[in-house]
Amino acid sequence: MTYAWKAAGLTYNRYLAVAARVVRRSLKEEPRLAAERRGQMDLRFAKWTNGKMGEPQNVADANAKAYAEKASS
Repeated sequence: MTYAWKAAGLTYNRYLAVAARVVRRSLKEEPRLAAERRGQMDLRFAKWTNGKMGEPQNVADANAKAYAEKASS
C-alpha cells in the first residue's frame, strides 16, 4: 500500500509542511496569527575561516543575495 503523499510525489517533510499550513489557515483570526508566528523559521549559518567564526547570516537572505548575484552576471 502506498501513501497518498508518496503517490502525489511529495516527500514526507513537504507533506507535513502542507498539512500544517492547511491547519493554520483553518483557524480563527487570533489563534491563526499566533500559529503563523510559530510556523516561521529563522535558520542561520556562519562560515569558519582559520578557526574563527564569521558573521552569522540568515539563510533566506543569503539565498536571495546569491540568486540576485547570479542573475546579474
